[in-house]
Amino acid sequence: MAVIAAPGTVSPQRSAHYLALTALTPLVWGSTYAVTTEFLPPERPLFTALMRALPAGLVLLAVTRVLPRGAWIWRATVLGALNIGAFFPLLFLAAYRLPGGVAAVLGAVGPLFALAFAAALLAERPTSRKLLAGFAGLLGVGLVVLRADAGLDTVGVLAGLAGAASMTAGTVLTKRWGRPEGVGALTLTGWQLTAGGLLLVPVALLVEGPPPALNGENLLGYIYLGVIGTAIAYWLWFRGISRLPATSVAFLGLLSPVSAAIIGWAVLRQDLTPVQLLGMVIALGGTLLGQTQARPRHRSHGEAGRAHTVPAHGIPDRGTPDLGPRTCPMPTATR
Repeated sequence: MAVIAAPGTVSPQRSAHYLALTALTPLVWGSTYAVTTEFLPPERPLFTALMRALPAGLVLLAVTRVLPRGAWIWRATVLGALNIGAFFPLLFLAAYRLPGGVAAVLGAVGPLFALAFAAALLAERPTSRKLLAGFAGLLGVGLVVLRADAGLDTVGVLAGLAGAASMTAGTVLTKRWGRPEGVGALTLTGWQLTAGGLLLVPVALLVEGPPPALNGENLLGYIYLGVIGTAIAYWLWFRGISRLPATSVAFLGLLSPVSAAIIGWAVLRQDLTPVQLLGMVIALGGTLLGQTQARPRHRSHGEAGRAHTVPAHGIPDRGTPDLGPRTCPMPTATR
């Protein structure tokens, strides 16, 4: 399959439109903690990851009725592993070995990883503004979720960092590879969810054993996570990646722990301190600052005559189309 190459740039109005829709994804991901603690069976993180990914992926495959071919068989597998199959277990391992605040802060390192991956794979130069935004977002998330008595565990820290790196690498590679000609974001989402879900099947069975008995509340929780929190959310995420710079999308992930804290306050009656509110403001500021783009340099007369076919982020646009432990007092930045 040929890879589609869309027009090189997106107008500011359309960019704001895609940015707003893509931002809905981390806001929805922030509800994962509340849904898990209130509706799902305890101590089954891998089964929950499997139930989120595989059924949604199979439904999308049935709806789109398009399977990957050629190079896209292994590409879909790699993307599914990075964004789903590897990311979910690493996220859950960090969440179960670390206090939720520590796991959330480790996840907030994602935008800084994205700057490094984008520089290597997309020729997106990390600007001083985006570096400042990355550190501001990390500080803001830390103020929102980190507690003074938080403990550290080496395996949990390594898992949290690896999970953040896995997700951001998947985001950048999704941008780099784009989509095959005639394939929409919904189809690409189905490929990745199915591939990641299939990779999770043996891991979940080996680590957690047979599936638990489910009641009505459990089923409602899994339906919400599968349909809203996974199928629709990841479709919006991958759709946004196709139209926005990869680093801009990665910075939106800072909204997830902020959303989780607000939902915890509104639904689970958790307290919000002035320090947490300050952290939210800083995290939101980092998210907004991460959307700024470098101004294009002035071209010489010789350069003006040459055609430009790539956007500022270095490659052609590809076309249109955690679960914290139940005893954790603050939500983990889950997806």
